[in-house]
Amino acid sequence: MKGTIVALLALIVLLGGLYTWVNAGGEEVPIPKNQRLEFPIPSNSKSAIKLEFPAAKYPETAQHIKEAIAAGHSNTCTIDREGADHNRELSLKGVPTKKGKDRDEWPMAMCGEGGAGADIRYITPSDNRGAGSWVGHKLDDYPDGTRVEFIVK
Repeated sequence: MKGTIVALLALIVLLGGLYTWVNAGGEEVPIPKNQRLEFPIPSNSKSAIKLEFPAAKYPETAQHIKEAIAAGHSNTCTIDREGADHNRELSLKGVPTKKGKDRDEWPMAMCGEGGAGADIRYITPSDNRGAGSWVGHKLDDYPDGTRVEFIVK
């Protein structure tokens, strides 16, 4: 078993890439951008891939993420696509819609950490939807259970 884990880690290191996985020992292990993980990173693990969120491209969403994290919300998201609809229902409950605005959530609905208690902000629909599409596209190849650390750049 130990040999298999060492071989998997060696393969990941050899492949290199734009994302990193930080293991429990604090070492960064590269994970290729388009490489599907063959195993989910355990949600109870401290390991997470790092995703640099483009503040210049989606400034309202970036500002919301930064302020929500500063207010105590986690910068790490555990992918849980199946729970997104339920999380969205819980997080937006009692938050009225506003004409010309979207209700942005942090943590996002697709995060296991999302749902009741999420930070909600009214932002421009194009910023919110563009950011959601961008994140979804970047995380397409990662399975549920993968932890993602958001770094707003």
